[in-house]
Amino acid sequence: MFAVFAATLALAVPAQDAAAQPLPDYREGANWLCRPGREDACTQDLTATVIAADGSRRIERFEPAADPAFDCFYVYPTVSNDPGGNSDLTPGDEERRVIQVQAARFRAQCRVFAPVYRQGTLTALRMNRPRDREMGYRDVKAAWEDYLVHDNGGRGVVLIGHSQGAYVLTQLLARDIEGSPAADRLISAMLIGANVPVAEGSDTGGAFRETPLCRSADAYGCVVTYVTFRAEAPPPEDSRFGATETTGTRVGCTNPAALAGGKAVGDAYFSAASSFVEGMGEASAWTSDGAPVETPFVKVPGLVSLECVARGRFDYLAASVNADPADPRADDIPGDVRIGSNLVPQWGLHLIDMNVAMGDLVALAGRQAESWGAARN
Repeated sequence: MFAVFAATLALAVPAQDAAAQPLPDYREGANWLCRPGREDACTQDLTATVIAADGSRRIERFEPAADPAFDCFYVYPTVSNDPGGNSDLTPGDEERRVIQVQAARFRAQCRVFAPVYRQGTLTALRMNRPRDREMGYRDVKAAWEDYLVHDNGGRGVVLIGHSQGAYVLTQLLARDIEGSPAADRLISAMLIGANVPVAEGSDTGGAFRETPLCRSADAYGCVVTYVTFRAEAPPPEDSRFGATETTGTRVGCTNPAALAGGKAVGDAYFSAASSFVEGMGEASAWTSDGAPVETPFVKVPGLVSLECVARGRFDYLAASVNADPADPRADDIPGDVRIGSNLVPQWGLHLIDMNVAMGDLVALAGRQAESWGAARN
């Protein structure tokens, strides 16, 4: 159901007394889904089948960086199926799955740290149960502080989060990183699938006092953010993504395939099986003959173009499918939210916000890290 993707709805429920809850011990390895130097959720199979426009296929193997020079700190979206309002600290298949889809590929550039945190659950969103909106933030803050003390060693860091994870990292950046010594270590903050406001007509203001939007691939210390809709299906007036209720602000949009502006083909990695949460449907046929894709991921070069669009009060990343009915490749992509067979247009392509530009985001992290490092040398 579409409500499971509405991380913003969690903010409407009064918080319980989060301060009374003991914090997780992030010295315990079990409280991390990903840490460098071990076999864990980030070392799952990332092999992709690349399907060219003529229908031919080749296999792309994943190669992690041998000695990455910087770190990525990732916070996952609303995926937990735990029965309570907030999840426990025992990750299930859903947490491991979203790591595979959204975070593990960044190992091509960086060491990935991904804490388990007591997020607001899908169960609470479906059944409108109370959830503690501060608990997840406090957990992630504790994990971040543990990482800074024990693992960072002065290295640059890319913050990465989607949906609820992006909102938690927005809080962390605004409340704990800006104005602190850790701000000098920020390579960028990739806050995807979340409404991150900026002052109207500006790349600053809104959510952050001083951290601007990224407008160049060589920029660092900045924010990459967007929410995704099909180009032919822009946000309806009752959409919760792409608009802000605060006068004088707009939702930031930065296209990772073309940060300076304009339209560009995205380097997409789609899940070959299904999404990491319910609501997206079954696996798609990627060629007209219906031949299955037997790798975890599929790439369809040139099929999707991306462009930041301002339309009315909405700002969003418009995804255009460059279909050619004459070739054997699929003419559409999965990713719409549905209740049964009914499309829910208010949520756009929220489920695949990161998929449509995954290769661009990974490459961008590396390029921004180079700029960050050069400025310090």
